[in-house]
Amino acid sequence: MSRNVTVGLDGSPESMAAADWAAHEASLMAVPLRLVHAGSQPPHSYVPFAGEAVPPPGADRVAHLLREVQVSLSRRHPGLGITSERLAGRAAVALVAAAREADLLVLGSRGLGLTAGYLLGSVASAVLARAARPVVLVRTGTGAADERRPDTRGSASEAGACRDVVLGLELHDLPADALLAFAFESAGRRSAALRLAHGWKPEPHAGARPDRAARTEEALPEALRPWQEKFPGVEVKDETVIGSAGPHLVDASHQASLVVVGRRNRPALVGPHIGPVTHQVLRGSAAPVAVVPFD
Repeated sequence: MSRNVTVGLDGSPESMAAADWAAHEASLMAVPLRLVHAGSQPPHSYVPFAGEAVPPPGADRVAHLLREVQVSLSRRHPGLGITSERLAGRAAVALVAAAREADLLVLGSRGLGLTAGYLLGSVASAVLARAARPVVLVRTGTGAADERRPDTRGSASEAGACRDVVLGLELHDLPADALLAFAFESAGRRSAALRLAHGWKPEPHAGARPDRAARTEEALPEALRPWQEKFPGVEVKDETVIGSAGPHLVDASHQASLVVVGRRNRPALVGPHIGPVTHQVLRGSAAPVAVVPFD
């Protein structure tokens, strides 16, 4: 695997937002950016970054898209190495393969919607369920400037502090090292705090937390300790949520620079899927969402 951030482009507004976010992230990570168009489907009509005309009918629209985005991002991120490439084959299969060669795969997202469950889904949901590396989904209207807290006049300030990175964590999945590593690294790159949200479900008619839940929660400080030692500048805010963490993560996304959730690497009866909490976050998050596979 060569170190890079890869972004899938199809010309949609969501994929253009993803390219902008991916270029900023690649700059933070000090790795190259790889632009890819996957599959045989021609790109959507799009508004070019640099204001250039959309190619006429019959032109090679894929080549035009990749070239125009590469030139525009190179101007906006001088010094960032950027390459572009077409990927043959079905889009989901090609993007899963591309993810194996990247530190991070970035895709545009309209939100998975109510019909995108375990069996019905978009290319993005198919990739999320199978990618061996972290995948970030970005919607339109979310850019690097949105990671900053508003200043006193209500606008995003480049000098302002970065919004928190929010991590949804299931305590029974600990130690979840790959998930914690990604969250701490993301917060560290942004000089942001890391806000943990984890839930528990009280047993019926029980006045206190179940002993099993209490024992599981005791494992959290031990799991966090090596990452806090590695990233001493990252402030950790620990929040316990009663019930599912999904609604809380969606609410927290409005004040987050990035929401991080995990996907357990294990087989399911109906094939790989992303899990109910992650599915809920992807449908409702206002911030980009990173889905991190872990053992």
